[in-house]
Amino acid sequence: MIDIQPPVERAFLIGAPRKGSEEIAQVDEHLDELTRLADTAGAEVVGRTYQRVESPSPTFYLGQGKVEELKPVLAGAGATLVMFDEGLSPVQGVNLEKHLGLRVMDRTEVILDIFATRARSHEAKLQVELAQLEYLLPRLTRMWTHLSRIRGGIGLRGPGETQLETDRRAIRRKISILKKRLEGVADHRANQRRGRSGRPSAALVGYTNAGKSSLLKALSGDDVFVEDRLFATLDPRTRRLELPGGEAVLVNDTVGFVRKLPHQLVEAFQSTLEVVKESDLLVHVVDSSAPDPAGQIDAVRTVLAEIGADRVPELLAFNKSDIAPDAKRLVDRHPGSVMLSASTGEGLEHLLRTIGDRLRALAPIVELRVPYDRGDVVAALHREGEVLSEAHEPDATLLRARFRSGGIGRFQEFVVQS
Repeated sequence: MIDIQPPVERAFLIGAPRKGSEEIAQVDEHLDELTRLADTAGAEVVGRTYQRVESPSPTFYLGQGKVEELKPVLAGAGATLVMFDEGLSPVQGVNLEKHLGLRVMDRTEVILDIFATRARSHEAKLQVELAQLEYLLPRLTRMWTHLSRIRGGIGLRGPGETQLETDRRAIRRKISILKKRLEGVADHRANQRRGRSGRPSAALVGYTNAGKSSLLKALSGDDVFVEDRLFATLDPRTRRLELPGGEAVLVNDTVGFVRKLPHQLVEAFQSTLEVVKESDLLVHVVDSSAPDPAGQIDAVRTVLAEIGADRVPELLAFNKSDIAPDAKRLVDRHPGSVMLSASTGEGLEHLLRTIGDRLRALAPIVELRVPYDRGDVVAALHREGEVLSEAHEPDATLLRARFRSGGIGRFQEFVVQS
């Protein structure tokens, strides 16, 4: 038997930071991240370079002289693929492929490709396919190779149409179908959330590979998939945890974010990210051993603002303290944050206590008196709030309960006035 392995792409990486921007000082870090993206996508990196640009050239993004210089460099490295750390327009992509004679991918396309290989659930596959089609639509000319016009004939005479136009219409129809399917999935997910609405919830958010899945595994003890690669998991997971104060909280793990996360993905994953927006607290997990934790925090907050979750209270949790000498300094710079290590367990108890304190501060305890003939109200309180205690008086049930923001409204008439 002959084991035939698919050829490994040999990728050459190119950065193009703007002159005068902070990206100049971080170009090596950004190309290191692109290296990890390339590795996750299954490519071998054979070289890298960058050019500082005043403003992107509409023709090549880079200057024409730099593009000419690249030809012998790419040939010498044996590159089969060029990866840009920027987003390229369809025209720039076409021109670069023509002049370099190699396939060219921008950062967005690389991330979309990784998401496509990582998608496991039906919902994630739909979301990734939608994002890929929306990215593909304006780039069909570059990616499409059979551009011959449909030949005329009996019943086919006249101006005809290109196969390209046919494909565009097919893609638009497919996009419309996927959006409708995802609406149905979103409704189903919303119904699931309504069923859990009585419990306070916290969402784990953070830069990809910050250790969110490792943290969820350490906190819950469940067998959660963990891998030291970017975007190891795409599907949200929910676990019920007991806090030190005796309360229960639902903790949701979400897809990791990244610098310049493609807009198509943010749009496509709206239903998945809805759980972030509707959480009572965001536990923002930060890799304290990363070269630029502050930059990663800013990148995550940018995406949170894009999905409308920037108003949800945030708790910074600096992970990987066991391998990060600066973790304590990061905590000192961010009052109210916590330091922990998901791999050793250090700081996990403090994290849970802090989550409990934050949630209690957000949802004060309310005392209610419900007459015995209103058993329906008592049942609704158990469904929609967290009942902490229940006592029986001669003519009513006395309950102490905690509600999520706005959840007390319909029970206001039963609240005991202090």
